[in-house]
Amino acid sequence: MLTVDDILRLPYDETLTRAGVAYAKKSLHYTYDRMGLNWGARLRKIVVGIIVELAFRRWLEAEGVPYDLLGATAFTEKDKYDLRLGGRRCDLKSFLISRRDSITALHRDPTWLLDCAALVPEDQLLSHSLDDGDLYLFGFLSGLETRQQEDLNKAVAANQPLELVAVPESDAWLGRERWRSLGRLTLKTDFDEPLEVELGGQAEDRRALAEFITLPPRTRVELQTEFYSFLYLRTAHQPPGLVGVHSPALKETHLISPAHWENIWVYGLNIFLAGWQAKGDFRSHAQRLPAGAHVKQYARTQTTNYALPVQRLRPVRELAERVKAFSQK
Repeated sequence: MLTVDDILRLPYDETLTRAGVAYAKKSLHYTYDRMGLNWGARLRKIVVGIIVELAFRRWLEAEGVPYDLLGATAFTEKDKYDLRLGGRRCDLKSFLISRRDSITALHRDPTWLLDCAALVPEDQLLSHSLDDGDLYLFGFLSGLETRQQEDLNKAVAANQPLELVAVPESDAWLGRERWRSLGRLTLKTDFDEPLEVELGGQAEDRRALAEFITLPPRTRVELQTEFYSFLYLRTAHQPPGLVGVHSPALKETHLISPAHWENIWVYGLNIFLAGWQAKGDFRSHAQRLPAGAHVKQYARTQTTNYALPVQRLRPVRELAERVKAFSQK
């Protein structure tokens, strides 16, 4: 049985969120939406996963535990696995604790985590992407999100960092209808102040591209980069009016209103690596939970999961010692 002393408490800093944002904004349209979340919530969920994964990798490096990323998921691919330890593939499951009362309880006493649920979506557990000997690891991030406009206004008033992202949802803009150049994209605002933006998409060979530009007030600006897909527009400041993106190839303008932007910055506080379990053992002991079930960390789950209490996981330090011993053989 896991004890509170087995739970790793890892440091958080803003570089983790920045790395999560960089990955999330270009990968949204290539991730599987099993939970039916809106795209803003999906992006923040991706950010949380990257925060916990990178913090864990930093810990492995500090402890001298070898790992590799040979099968890590590229942004245009469905999930494979996050990293490999001791020859075994690892899928790191991350959960955000964002209710203020739960954050307070967790920070006061990490024993709070022991009754939380280690969750694996049913379709993943039943798939063959991982073997029974491969591993699930479970991490938790305490932190805040701006899900509502009121939350965003508070973040702005407190001078907190913002990562405002807008995404097209049309298959034509995403390159799904036909893979071709969108032509030289042009951008224009309808307000009286400049706006720094980043437009991200893909080149002809599908690699990620981004162009950074300052848009003068009410002035059409042509980008220098040739995009074959338009995946996102990003800014660090709230636009007070419309922003338009025009494609000469599509003969279409995508208009972004102030209400369409989502802040995908996750305001992390603390990171906890709870424990691990081999996939086969997890499947043997876990309980099936239907979508909408209540667990300690969530009022209701978004999809059908299999669950184990965190206290029934195995310690991460035990796994680290096994991996180091394996690497010395």
